[in-house]
Amino acid sequence: MRLLLRRTSARLNSAIEFLLSGLGLAMSLVLGLQVFCRYVLNHSLFWSEELARAMLVWLTFLGATVAWYRQLHPGVDALTSRLSRRGRRLSRLLVQVMAMALFTVMIIAGCRFAWFVRHQVSPALGLPRWIVPSIIPASGMVLLLHTVNLFLATRGKRHDR
Repeated sequence: MRLLLRRTSARLNSAIEFLLSGLGLAMSLVLGLQVFCRYVLNHSLFWSEELARAMLVWLTFLGATVAWYRQLHPGVDALTSRLSRRGRRLSRLLVQVMAMALFTVMIIAGCRFAWFVRHQVSPALGLPRWIVPSIIPASGMVLLLHTVNLFLATRGKRHDR
């Protein structure tokens, strides 16, 4: 079970990293095209800002999942560095349990918000408004998966490396 969870977490992270590179490239192209059209052709693309904003939201939430998976999130170790090995391990486990609670709230609140705006349509693109905030519960699920994997790995360790 733990091996399957670890592999699923790793594969999902790889897929998200691939998606992030494509999404980042697409956003750069859209913004570059907008600047070219506005300042060279003197014609603004009415849809580009809305699309770039949606891409930025998705990049942010998906990027957070990658940072969490790689354990690159910011942390303050002024207190934990003074703890014993066992204390650091227990501290990590406590943080992971609190993170699981936060990610569960993210999933629930994100679903509620996407449901709330389900009948609205974006003005420039004409897309359903729920598409942009749907990344909140989706990334919450990915973050929860990564955290459960990390929790089980931390719980299984008996000492620090």
